[in-house]
Amino acid sequence: MANVIQTLVPGLAFPEGPRWHDGRLWFSDIHGLDIIATDLGGRVEKIASIVESPSGLGWTADGKLLVVSMNDRRLLRQKAGGFVTHADLSALAKGPCNDMVVTPAGRAYIGSFGFDMWAGAERALASIIKVEPDGNASIAADGLDFPNGMVITPDGKGLIVAESYGGRLTRFDVAADGSLINRRLFAELPGVVPDGICLDAEGAVWVGHARAPQCLRVFEGGRIDRVVQTGEGRHVYACMLGGAERRTLLMCTSATRGLESATARTGRIEFTHVDIPGAGWP
Repeated sequence: MANVIQTLVPGLAFPEGPRWHDGRLWFSDIHGLDIIATDLGGRVEKIASIVESPSGLGWTADGKLLVVSMNDRRLLRQKAGGFVTHADLSALAKGPCNDMVVTPAGRAYIGSFGFDMWAGAERALASIIKVEPDGNASIAADGLDFPNGMVITPDGKGLIVAESYGGRLTRFDVAADGSLINRRLFAELPGVVPDGICLDAEGAVWVGHARAPQCLRVFEGGRIDRVVQTGEGRHVYACMLGGAERRTLLMCTSATRGLESATARTGRIEFTHVDIPGAGWP
């Protein structure tokens, strides 16, 4: 049976980085420069604006909002009246920083482009950067083909990352000190450009397909169990399982990408309902 797709929030520039937190979906409107939160009734609150483009979101152990500032390659931490630099990533990231997953203890893992995509630079491999709760930053894993969406397994011992230009999901073990070790293939996805991802209680990964109007449910080994179609050329750039039981699949979609999205405003938060609830982080 086909999923019924509904629109929760229309008129966005380019929504990304969705996170379910305190009963609401939080996300970054990258080219709209805003961080936004919405409940499932569509009541929207603008949380903040980030002039260098917001991307990945998360929270410290004591509940402070963390946000990746893409173009100046910083991790920001919210405080009363604004944001401060939690970690300067400019010496570690070779291009804009993007998605992020944060553990309950406040350790952040951040992906990066590896090159200046907006300026048309030559494609290059990139790193995952680890930022400790005290702001100390280091390379956690290198040689990744556009590391993008990430999830951490419920036991805290595994991290799965979407390599967008590699067309695959890659798994690491998380060592006690947060290092990413024992790299291996989780799923090869020929013809798919995996972007933002989320994990469910059966160990399957929901994958936003950045070059198709699809969100895919993928098991380790590459079996695609379900495909949710958004239609209308609305590609899926990220997804999140939210709601009271984490059975609402929330998708960041857009019919445009790149800087033109700021004026086209084709971005939406769309959703459908699924049977298996979300698990792990985010």
